[in-house]
Amino acid sequence: MSILVGNIRLPLEADDAQAIRFACERCGLRQSDLTDASIYRDSLDARRGKITRVLSVLLTLPEGEEELVERLGQNDIRLKKPAEEPAPSGTEQLNHRPVVIGLGPAGLFAAYMLAKNGYRPLVLERGQCIAERDRTVAAFHAGALLNPNSNIQFGEGGAGAYSDGKLTTRVNDPMAELVLHTLIRHGAPEEIARSAKPHIGTDILKQVVVSMREEIIRLGGEVRFESALTGICTSDGRLTAIQVGTEQIPCEQVILAIGHSARDTFEALYAQGVPFEPKAFSVGARIEHLQSTIDRGLYGSLAGHPALPPASYNLSWRDGGRGCYSFCMCPGGYVVAAQSEEHSIVTNGMSYHARDGRNANSAIVVSVGPEDFPSGGALAGIAFQRQIERAAFRMSGSYRAPCQRVGDFLEDRPTKRAGAVQPTYPVGVEYGSISGCLPRFVTDMMRDGLRRFGRKIRGFDGADALLTAPETRTSSPVRIPRTEERYSTKIVGLIPCGEGAGYAGGIMSAAVDGIACAAAVMRRYRPLEE
Repeated sequence: MSILVGNIRLPLEADDAQAIRFACERCGLRQSDLTDASIYRDSLDARRGKITRVLSVLLTLPEGEEELVERLGQNDIRLKKPAEEPAPSGTEQLNHRPVVIGLGPAGLFAAYMLAKNGYRPLVLERGQCIAERDRTVAAFHAGALLNPNSNIQFGEGGAGAYSDGKLTTRVNDPMAELVLHTLIRHGAPEEIARSAKPHIGTDILKQVVVSMREEIIRLGGEVRFESALTGICTSDGRLTAIQVGTEQIPCEQVILAIGHSARDTFEALYAQGVPFEPKAFSVGARIEHLQSTIDRGLYGSLAGHPALPPASYNLSWRDGGRGCYSFCMCPGGYVVAAQSEEHSIVTNGMSYHARDGRNANSAIVVSVGPEDFPSGGALAGIAFQRQIERAAFRMSGSYRAPCQRVGDFLEDRPTKRAGAVQPTYPVGVEYGSISGCLPRFVTDMMRDGLRRFGRKIRGFDGADALLTAPETRTSSPVRIPRTEERYSTKIVGLIPCGEGAGYAGGIMSAAVDGIACAAAVMRRYRPLEE
């Protein structure tokens, strides 16, 4: 146990040692009283025309931490308990090794935790390994046919492998630290452990994923690529096997971490009686600005200072029960082609670790819910997404995405050419109007949102900013109900996991859920005997 001293504000030139001394003074301690001291969080505040370091410091004493924190009674000084890594405690015997479906963040960490504790999981991933997946994605960008099983959404690392590698999360779970340190152990920058807004970048994240997969195999696990789940077998409501193409694999424990875009798997499982519920998500478009515009809008006269990272933002407003907000902001990033079905268009965003691209991008999206899905039913959100994605494809007659300047979008007129901001969407864009593929209530709220956001960040609603549509895969359109123990409410042995099952949003929360789902198996069953 340690003492966490937060909200330490120091000049930019201050070093870590000064922050630790300051934390000791606030607690009435001498550094000789400590057994350890370290920086826990480090961020920069560039408001009010100057740059300030804002830090949190961990102090460890031989004893007496609880008494000291209680005596001080300050909000910024509290106890910090170390995360307790899950360990096997179950006594039941497994007849077959556990199976993990999907090698995105949730499946990767579930399999890693199981392998580390002696369960030798079988991991099935419908897409390709990173190296082959990279070649397939590059070929699609160059004009080859879309591979529905290996693309930006599917393959080793999941959709997160082609993202900014953002590790910020609203999930307040001690396992988040375990995730960070596991990523560092496999090649992520050490700075993510202390950064207030940690990110890895697509380029480094892919290497980390491969390293973790290799460790799973070294510990006795098995990973099979290009192996899509096509069904399950049950007896008296209990899982007995899974179907992978023509192969039937006996198993009694399956962690289902298939991601938010595995629509054919959702449909197959729903037809077999696995319960599903429709879930809210958001749709809209990717917006691109010059990164220099965002830097000036947020940093003002400090824009360009070498100590400041490329500026990022988080914007939102609500009107009644509906929200409009920025999502998955990628400083110095690129818009990517994220479709996983033929004759459809989907956008997403990514950055490399350096975040040195000319443009900044994020999604500007509007929340939608089951009340907006005309077809009704548990899978109605999938139909709603498909309608938008296929409408975008029909608009251009190809995988070139509809694209419109913000100035034209606000005036509801088609765009003929780009201005100062050039699109980064790799397949190419079709200038015109994005309104032809999005519902009217979505575009109306986006227009109001852009004007409001322009008042918060100068230049955000500038005429030359670009909107590339559509963004539809913000989160899963379904939820697979599960118990508090994380098991399916209907199928014994099936554990819905991660973002695809409706229980996470982003790399960190998905990874944390993956660890928790592995722990559910470990609480019930003992490790496999050699």
